[in-house]
Amino acid sequence: MKLATLNNGSRDGALMVVSRDLSRAVRVPAIAPTLQGALDAWDEVAPRLASVYQALNDGTCPDTFPFDEGACLSPLPRAYQWLDGSAYVNHVELVRKARGAEMPDSFWHDPLMYQGGSDTFLAPRGPIVMGSEAWGIDFESEVAVITDDVPMGTSPQEAAGHIKLLMLVNDVSLRNLIPGELAKGFGFFQSKPSSSFSPVAITPDELGGDWRDGKVHLPLVTHLNGALFGQPNAGVDMTFNFYELIAHATKTRPLGAGCIIGSGTVSNYDRSLGSSCLAELRMLEIIESGQATTPFLRFGDTVSIAMQDRNGLNLFGTILQRVMPADASQTQ
Repeated sequence: MKLATLNNGSRDGALMVVSRDLSRAVRVPAIAPTLQGALDAWDEVAPRLASVYQALNDGTCPDTFPFDEGACLSPLPRAYQWLDGSAYVNHVELVRKARGAEMPDSFWHDPLMYQGGSDTFLAPRGPIVMGSEAWGIDFESEVAVITDDVPMGTSPQEAAGHIKLLMLVNDVSLRNLIPGELAKGFGFFQSKPSSSFSPVAITPDELGGDWRDGKVHLPLVTHLNGALFGQPNAGVDMTFNFYELIAHATKTRPLGAGCIIGSGTVSNYDRSLGSSCLAELRMLEIIESGQATTPFLRFGDTVSIAMQDRNGLNLFGTILQRVMPADASQTQ
């Protein structure tokens, strides 16, 4: 099943069911007005949404209209919780190596995770508005899951049944602000502005055999200014799967329905597949030549993030965003 949120002018948008090929959509206010509303009563409404989805794909659903990714908000325009992990530990190891720092052994068996801002997610085709290029604007291409209500103390085995939807993520990061914030010993805040998510959220069964072991075993493809930047496989070199990330998050608290958990920057040891953020490429440059030559994002740059199945079908729609200065965005 594929779901999206139409920008109807309201804060939370309107829930849509989207056809498998992303060509048609239908609103379902009689079932659930918003995606959060659907997640709050998932066991009750999911079968009804699935029936609409089947009819939509069969061509028998009334009141459909052409699906427009540009008319979408992020599937959850705001969420009760957004937790981002760093499940690809080789990425963390690389970043630390470039600055001559050893990585603690605990990183290999205890996941990294931070709690990000979740009240103002960007639209998947909306601009990335920033006050200064000097902040070191970067993208991070990731995969994320959305859960239902998850009890405290959930095990990885139990976590599998709590994943209801998957999305792609552009976790915008301000690299030049991160060191100063981390030096305070109190985590990210200014250096992690609003993220964006793919136009469409999908149920795990849409991935078939490519969803297994709590991982998505497909390439995550990022383009920068229209040129291929990276296509690492999201199921390769993922040290902690999504089941383990959920178990980590619930060690001391329950998670409410609609909690989003991100994988962190997708990264493979096979560097020929490229990267999922500028910081990683810059670290490789430092290791190879002693200095980074690739700049961070500049105003006017565009980033796109997508994932196709093995038949070339775009699974989640495409995140496509342009970086804009704050003053210019006010006149658009």
